[in-house]
Amino acid sequence: MGQVATKGRGWQGAVLKLLGGDDFELTVTGTEVVTDHYVRLEFTGGGLLAKRALHPTMWIRMWFDDAGKLHQRGYTLVDADPAADTFGIEFAIHDGIAARWAQHAEVGDTITATVMGSKFTMPGDGVRGWIIAGDPASLPAINSLLDAIEASDCPQTPATLWLEYQHESDKTLPLRARAQDTVHWVAREHDGAALVDAVRSSAVPAADHFGWVALDSVSTRAVAASLRNDYGIPKKSVKAQAYWIPGKSFA
Repeated sequence: MGQVATKGRGWQGAVLKLLGGDDFELTVTGTEVVTDHYVRLEFTGGGLLAKRALHPTMWIRMWFDDAGKLHQRGYTLVDADPAADTFGIEFAIHDGIAARWAQHAEVGDTITATVMGSKFTMPGDGVRGWIIAGDPASLPAINSLLDAIEASDCPQTPATLWLEYQHESDKTLPLRARAQDTVHWVAREHDGAALVDAVRSSAVPAADHFGWVALDSVSTRAVAASLRNDYGIPKKSVKAQAYWIPGKSFA
């Protein structure tokens, strides 16, 4: 692991360091414009995948410079190759420091990342189905889940996906849905309430399912509550994590 800059991180950086976060220097090896609102970059990990074991939905904190002050944003590793220490990062483009950096990144550019706090264990083979709710920001994690289900001992397990979109091009993003999966695209309306209502109105008994939710903070809480209360999924079988806060850019 090479030397990485930590100056300018403020209290967030101090807390992560105190809690044992590991820093790595990532290097851009490729860039791709996927849609008009979505960019993918390829990286070498600077030893990241040699030190940290890969798991589905694994994410890192990347540090972006804004006039000398560093801000961290979380991103999921895509198509990670531990042997080669390579992976992709996908950026849903909005107005923000991370999105601007991603749009202008070139091969050879470097950026610091901290690894700490990412954990997820796939449920056992007693799960009869998945209910997943997300949006373009959580698409990389959703794809990693679908890949993990396909690679499991029960690859035939179906998933129902509720995906919120803001741009028509979002519906062309590379979703790794399989033949047995059901996909519902819902336009973001009423600050996310449209997707929440769609999930609630489609409730069926699903106590033997696993729920995974990653939307804005308000919608994440509402959908997770619906999975528990309307679908009957046990609390321990619902994984929910807000990916962004309405009115605040996390891009």
